Amino acid sequence: QVQLVESGGGLVQPGGSLRLSCAASGSIFSIYAMGWYRQAPGKQRELVAAISSGGITNYADSVKGRFTISRDNAKKTVYLQMSSLKPEDTAVYYCNARRGIQTFWGQGTQVTVSS
Repeated sequence: QVQLVESGGGLVQPGGSLRLSCAASGSIFSIYAMGWYRQAPGKQRELVAAISSGGITNYADSVKGRFTISRDNAKKTVYLQMSSLKPEDTAVYYCNARRGIQTFWGQGTQVTVSS
């Protein structure tokens, strides 16, 4: 079992930055692939960024060059650094841990980009 707790969301103006954190507990963090997803009102949840247990990253086209995912296995934490934020980035952001058929979700953190 893995428990995930996100933090760092909030209200930010267009062009601003935020860093989301996801703290994990309960299992061996380093063996899990980690991801950030988001869900805007009326839309399906979508993958934003992911990082494998080996550190390989991939990003949605909409955030490439603006968002950076990273992980600190010693702290059991995954981060999402978001910059040049746009109103269309407004959503609830969820942390995900995955290994084989196992998948775990955090409770989500709201990010609102508005002037």
